[in-house]
Amino acid sequence: QVHLVESGGGLVQPGGSLRLSCAASDESLHYYTVGWFRQAPGKEREGVSCIHVLTGNPQYKDSVKGRFTISRDSTKNTVYLQMDNLKPEDTAVYYCAAPQIMGYGCYDSTIQGSEYDHWGQGIQVTVSS
Repeated sequence: QVHLVESGGGLVQPGGSLRLSCAASDESLHYYTVGWFRQAPGKEREGVSCIHVLTGNPQYKDSVKGRFTISRDSTKNTVYLQMDNLKPEDTAVYYCAAPQIMGYGCYDSTIQGSEYDHWGQGIQVTVSS
């Protein structure tokens, strides 16, 4: 079972940038699709982005396209989410996650959390002036 840990969150002004990291300490992320999700207070969890284990193709929620970029660094066993031009509505707890079944969970912009089995503890991102 892969153990995921997020880092890089914090407080940023609107228009600013943050880079989230998702690291695995006990197993290689090279063999997993990795997704980023977020949950704002009083709202349901939503899929933000993912990167497919086999194709390397990224997917993005429509509202973050052109602002967020997901990438994988296999040498560091880490997946990143670069978030630019942040908006107050991006404020949420962000989670990285991985499906147990290779190839699941990253087909299009509708990234379903139900297909993901391993989750990090989450990290707060606050966008406010």
